[in-house]
Amino acid sequence: MSRMDRHKKLREEIKKGNTPVEKKESSIFRKEKKKEVEEEYTAYQDYDDAFEYDEPLTKKERKKAKKQAKKQKKIRKKKKRHPLRWIVGLLVLVLLAAIGNFLFGLTLGGDNPHANQSNFNGVASANGANNILILGTDARVGQDSGSTRSDSIMILQLDGPGRKPRLLSIMRDTLVTIPNVGQNQKINSAFTIGEQNNHQGAELMRETIKENFGIDLRYYAMVDFASFAKIIDTLFPSGVKIDAQFATVNGQVVSSVEVPDDLSQVGDGPIPTQTIHVGEQRMSGQTLLNYARFRHDDENDFGRVKRQQQVMQAITSQLRNPMTVFNGSRALGQVVGFTSTDVPNTYILSQVLNVLLGANEFERLTVPIEGQFTNALDWYGGEGLLITDWNATINSINSFLGQ
Repeated sequence: MSRMDRHKKLREEIKKGNTPVEKKESSIFRKEKKKEVEEEYTAYQDYDDAFEYDEPLTKKERKKAKKQAKKQKKIRKKKKRHPLRWIVGLLVLVLLAAIGNFLFGLTLGGDNPHANQSNFNGVASANGANNILILGTDARVGQDSGSTRSDSIMILQLDGPGRKPRLLSIMRDTLVTIPNVGQNQKINSAFTIGEQNNHQGAELMRETIKENFGIDLRYYAMVDFASFAKIIDTLFPSGVKIDAQFATVNGQVVSSVEVPDDLSQVGDGPIPTQTIHVGEQRMSGQTLLNYARFRHDDENDFGRVKRQQQVMQAITSQLRNPMTVFNGSRALGQVVGFTSTDVPNTYILSQVLNVLLGANEFERLTVPIEGQFTNALDWYGGEGLLITDWNATINSINSFLGQ
């Protein structure tokens, strides 16, 4: 009978109570030998008290026990493996590849034509957010920037206290005080006046927003008509899917509208029009631009701001598709070449890609806020929007941005 068989038989006798066993006292020697003994008997877990007996294993039996112990250890490790690790690893590889493609796209897009760079003395908000001023200008090909206007004025917050992307739109006819210019000025005039002063349009817009609304802006991004269309066509070769909607026109419900098509204008000739139908469709960059700029339904500029916000939401939501992020990351890098911006590439990678891969939709706010403004004339006699309750407006903005 082998030693192991004798151990097994002795163990059975102990369990039956036929053989008394004296309880061993703890000792330093036993603690020192514990690791060695456990290793010898790992393969025989049912006999975990075997080390209490004086008779040791032979060299051959000890070798066999260690071999079986290693085998059991491998089996236990395999059981602990979880498929989630493979999924996480795959996602990391995809993200690294997307980042590499993005950086490669930057090198390809470095020579693309874009709006003039602007000196921008941005600062982070008191809550730590790096608010981004987004300006869409109505510049045409060959047009001097000093005669252009900011067609859209938005503030994008990606890293605020709630970590949820927020988009604040300021209507371009809002009457404000422009620093060193005067009161009752349309806010989009700040860009034009600034551009006429050595391309300081974005900076003067930053100063105007800070003085009137108390919003700190850290970065800016500026895109003109032609660049916007190229950006969309680069990111979405098959177009952007969007549900086109218009308010009534002269009180009548419409199934389509004729919108100005600025990019098709030849020289100083008349501006052509394009027909856009109501409902879901895919739009090219040029069509999406025309849709976002249209303001001749019964909602006027309010309708235009709603469509601009809808377009921004459609673009980001469709970029969240994992395959689009992977395949389109190079195009995203090229897009930066179409944009006049001081947003660091590191910020784009750390924040923008988080939004594209996230599930949250934009929270939106439009200023002036309904019920807090009235129609009025600007300094030059043009129609504008006068905020009547500045305290309520600023409180709403502070709450929205977490200030």
